[in-house]
Amino acid sequence: MSAAARARALAGVGRLEQAETAVREGLAETPADAELLGLLAGLRRLQGHYADALEFADAAVAAAPGQSVVHIERAECLLLLGRSGDAREAAGEAVRLAPGRPEPHRALARCLVLRREFDGARDAATRAVTLAPHSVPDLMTLAEVERNAGRRDAARAAAARALAEDPEDAEGRWMIAVLDAEKLRVREAMRGLRQLAADHPDRYGAPALSWPVRGLLAGLRRGLSAGVPVVVALTLGGRWWAPALLLARGAAVVMALVTVGLAIRVLTPAGRLPWLCLSLLPARTRRAIGAGLVAASGAVHLLLWYAVSPHWLTLALVATAVAVLLTAGAVERT
Repeated sequence: MSAAARARALAGVGRLEQAETAVREGLAETPADAELLGLLAGLRRLQGHYADALEFADAAVAAAPGQSVVHIERAECLLLLGRSGDAREAAGEAVRLAPGRPEPHRALARCLVLRREFDGARDAATRAVTLAPHSVPDLMTLAEVERNAGRRDAARAAAARALAEDPEDAEGRWMIAVLDAEKLRVREAMRGLRQLAADHPDRYGAPALSWPVRGLLAGLRRGLSAGVPVVVALTLGGRWWAPALLLARGAAVVMALVTVGLAIRVLTPAGRLPWLCLSLLPARTRRAIGAGLVAASGAVHLLLWYAVSPHWLTLALVATAVAVLLTAGAVERT
């Protein structure tokens, strides 16, 4: 068995470090082997060493510039390093070298969707699916493009096609659960996530199952950060036009009631499981979520108090609570 075949077999069962050792042993004998260099780049990328992975991908491209697969690997590394423009160029070169293969088009779609060039991404993903209509990865790439473009029905249709090919595909099941969550179909989303967590506990554990709480906080961050400035602007306008102050108080009530309603809509059908899963998250994440919940609750109470008794101090406290909510969200994501 060749070094490349041995490495692929080891990587296929999750033994990435041993696969890397096999590749390095092969490179000791043939240091300019583009296949081995590309494999090493992929293994380093999968282990989170993106800068190292790019170095090996560059070496693979230098060794075999006419092979599309090495350009695809380089594009993947560049994407993870945040260099979407360079990644697009690398994927475009892969498409030029192998226009009849679906993999380059799939890589190009991934690059374009991160650049929010959704029309081009959809064209590339559709081309990949046309070339390989039964390919689950290509169908899931199309689903991801459509979801990011805001076309949830099209995303669901693509994910359903992928699941028709492989009913146990984890990414397809995850996509359906995410789409259910985005439509606030909480019970359906949690049912799908529970099944995923049971089948793939290493990939879909506590972080996934705690989404109702974390997703609610994400929605509140967006809603309150957009709504509070409106209340402030209306309050300022009240200095010159008295009805504006009444509008500010009304807006505060509406924001508070919408926030409470959203929380009830999300958390009630989710049950206790998301709260239990929070205890399994890293301590830093738990503290950030706790701070966010306290800040969101404080903002709601303060908005109601402002509607009853409008004072600048109350409004300043609302702004402070929103700032804490946003800061906690930034900490949670790191």
